[in-house]
Amino acid sequence: MSLLTRAKAHAPDYWFLASVGILLVVGLIVLASASAPVGFERFGDKYFFVKRQLLFGVLPGLALFALASWLDYHWMRRYLWGWYALTIVLLLLSFVPGIGQTINGAQSWIHVGNFSLQPSEIAKGTFAVFMALWLEGRGRFGMVRFVQDFLVFVGLMTVPAAILMRQPDTGTMMIMVGMAFVLLVAARSKLSHIVTLLAVGAALVAIMIASAPYRAERINTFLHPELDPQGVGYQINQAFLAVGSGGWFGVGYGNSRQKFQYLPEVSTDSIFAVFAEEMGFVVSSIFLVLVLTLFVRALHIARYSPDPFGMYLAVALAAWFGCQAFINIGAMLGLLPLTGVPLPLVSHGGTALLVQLGALGVLTNISRQTRATV
Repeated sequence: MSLLTRAKAHAPDYWFLASVGILLVVGLIVLASASAPVGFERFGDKYFFVKRQLLFGVLPGLALFALASWLDYHWMRRYLWGWYALTIVLLLLSFVPGIGQTINGAQSWIHVGNFSLQPSEIAKGTFAVFMALWLEGRGRFGMVRFVQDFLVFVGLMTVPAAILMRQPDTGTMMIMVGMAFVLLVAARSKLSHIVTLLAVGAALVAIMIASAPYRAERINTFLHPELDPQGVGYQINQAFLAVGSGGWFGVGYGNSRQKFQYLPEVSTDSIFAVFAEEMGFVVSSIFLVLVLTLFVRALHIARYSPDPFGMYLAVALAAWFGCQAFINIGAMLGLLPLTGVPLPLVSHGGTALLVQLGALGVLTNISRQTRATV
């Protein structure tokens, strides 16, 4: 491991840093309002979730962000297969008897004493590093060979995806597959390879839906949420009520009605719906512009990265945040089925926020070594 030297580094991407900082502050403000009723009802403290977010997410996350932004990202090059092995081990931890824990129907948590975390959040980062390193090893011609490149790539992607489906954690699986797909495009894969992957993916999705009734139920709810408003369609219908009630300018900060035990998971999956209800369409649109700014600046960092590893890693991390934000917000707006994916930098979750800030620190580190500073 080595710190960046002054001769090697330059100023970071300030637009990127500004978008991260604003989203982090906005996230805490939104969480303070959205989680207040459930925090008071469960723990007698309406700021319970905000305090936990600060203690277990923001403070250690900022420390990790600072370290990652100053520590030269090239140290990660030394452990190609170690990153892949760590990804698989992290995903399998939740199946270990005694520490594995099932929450909301997904066996994707581990619990030791008073300490709980979701290993799949860490696995997103380790998977991104591995795929970036593996693609760098393909050389300057990228992904052109069908067997040695494309099929091996698909095989490497399939293993963690299969484990996530076994948990089941469809949301994280979609994010990791989305990261891999974006990397496949960035690696200049042949159009025939991409079309093949899309076709195989569509077939697998059809098989998954047919093999598990609850998945078919979710798809049906996504297409016709009005059919069972008090059952499987309850959350999405309440989200529609929240977003629709916001109108152009919202009902005012702290004045959401849906957060009072009507809308489930207001501090995590459904937090954007509460935000839209209180702030309205105009402010919500500004928020979406901030999210888009972070994504675009991350791609800008990738474009001017000093080497292929930095480029692929920045693309993977940009795809991670972009896919996760799109899946969460899209579900609240009825554009995608509900998958239980939290909103980056906003939803409550210490492990998630800690890892996200570490990943953003890595992007900042790459931005300090780019070939252009504009």
